[in-house]
Amino acid sequence: MANPKMTLPPFAALRAFHAAATHDRFRDAADSLGLTESAISHQVRRLEEFLHTALIDRSGKRPILTDAGRRYLEQIDPAMRQIQAATEALLPASGRSTVRLTLPPSLAAAWLIPHLGAFERENAEIDLQLIATTRVIDLKREQIDLAIRYGKGAWADIDAAFLLEERAMPVCAPGYLEPPPRALSPNALRHVRFIVNGSFPDEWEEWARARGMTPPARNDLIVLDAMEQALAVAESGHGLAMGRRPVVDDWLARGRLIAPFGDADPTGAAYYLCRPTGAMPTAAGRRLERWLMKKAAEWRGADG
Repeated sequence: MANPKMTLPPFAALRAFHAAATHDRFRDAADSLGLTESAISHQVRRLEEFLHTALIDRSGKRPILTDAGRRYLEQIDPAMRQIQAATEALLPASGRSTVRLTLPPSLAAAWLIPHLGAFERENAEIDLQLIATTRVIDLKREQIDLAIRYGKGAWADIDAAFLLEERAMPVCAPGYLEPPPRALSPNALRHVRFIVNGSFPDEWEEWARARGMTPPARNDLIVLDAMEQALAVAESGHGLAMGRRPVVDDWLARGRLIAPFGDADPTGAAYYLCRPTGAMPTAAGRRLERWLMKKAAEWRGADG
């Protein structure tokens, strides 16, 4: 019996559609493939003619996927990534591979970037592209290989592996609390100015109630937009901020801040290493995964 005929679209058209569907503009899709915008548009129309279905709506200022286009992308994306991974696995070892990683800017600056030199020495053939942002990126659409996300570990269509536990404790500049308190008590905090990270507006109320203390008065707080700002103001000697590990670790290690009341407590949140569910990681992506997990394990081990 003869094998059934395979019905496959032209690969150039499929590749152009995949690029167009995973970029916001035809121009960006064209740049990613080294083609012109008109070539991308032509190949996408060729695929639409093959399928007898409109995949991209061009009526607005920017092209957007139709319902059929979204369904088609979801089905072909794993296969396209698998083809990429299989191809990279057979390329000569001298070829360089690119891995795109997105993560929060605070974690990038305080935890990852200090270790990047070691990663580059161990993986000279990998070009690591960092996208430091607080925005939750659509990993498939923006063709991101890996992400480090902050939260509880549950995101739709994402495989998440635990990386780092977040812990929090009050921090201040050396000498801010004089004389240093012998124990944590309401009296020890009577003349303290509290600095609030606007991303966690209730952090001091939660910390105080957990210790049976009266929360600080709302009219005497310094409220700032981000953790780095709060830590910088604390370093300048203007108050007590909530330091969150591992982000605050470098500040403590350099003596820029101290933790006057000792150990940090788990916040219930953590950082997770994420990739799209069902996505086939490249060989370079798997190496970065293993390296990040190793560094996280070293941090946990050093933390005791």
